[in-house]
Amino acid sequence: MSCATIISPIEVFSADDLGRRRDWSDEEKVRIVEESLQGFRQGSVTARRYGLSRSLLTRWRREYRSGLLSVAASTSFVPLSILPPPASSEMAGPLRSDGDKTIEIGLPNGRRLTIPASLDPNILAGLLPVLDAS
Repeated sequence: MSCATIISPIEVFSADDLGRRRDWSDEEKVRIVEESLQGFRQGSVTARRYGLSRSLLTRWRREYRSGLLSVAASTSFVPLSILPPPASSEMAGPLRSDGDKTIEIGLPNGRRLTIPASLDPNILAGLLPVLDAS
């Protein structure tokens, strides 16, 4: 005869369990990625712990390694001066009067950019495309 137990193929989840999008801040993403990179084969364990798919964690790890995902991605201001091209007789020296070293960059649009030598390269990399386009 047939089995008396009926097994339903449908399972009902509450709205709190699945089906919601979460907005992760960059700080949370970095913390989760760094936790997943701590030991051998920690990616899937960390993804399960936070309820993430492995592919999402893999994407965050790729962004973290390429520098697109970082906590230091906050906006900061840097002193900047754009000067007209110097005349051929005037040549600016590498040292200012106060002794700080500067770097002078000639942009393809003809402008010259003078920056402190201690400027973070990541800030400069984000700044040059904007200045070159203007």
